[in-house]
Amino acid sequence: MDKSYKVEGMTCGGCVGSVKRAIERIDGVTADVTLEGGRVVVHGEHEAKAIEQAVEDAGFDFKGALD
Repeated sequence: MDKSYKVEGMTCGGCVGSVKRAIERIDGVTADVTLEGGRVVVHGEHEAKAIEQAVEDAGFDFKGALD
C-alpha cells in the first residue's frame, strides 16, 4: 500500500538520500523522496509510526500523512 508523508528539514540531495535509506531499512518497504515540497511516498505494508521513527532518527522532522 502506498502512503505519502510530509518531511521537513531536507535541504539537499544528501538529505534526500539519508531519508530514503532510513525508511528503506524497514523490511518490505521502498520510498520515493522528493526534495521540493518534502514529499515522501512509501511503498509496501508499514506502520506510520515506523516511518516517523526512521525519519526522526535520521535527523529530520516528520509532519504526518498527506493522504
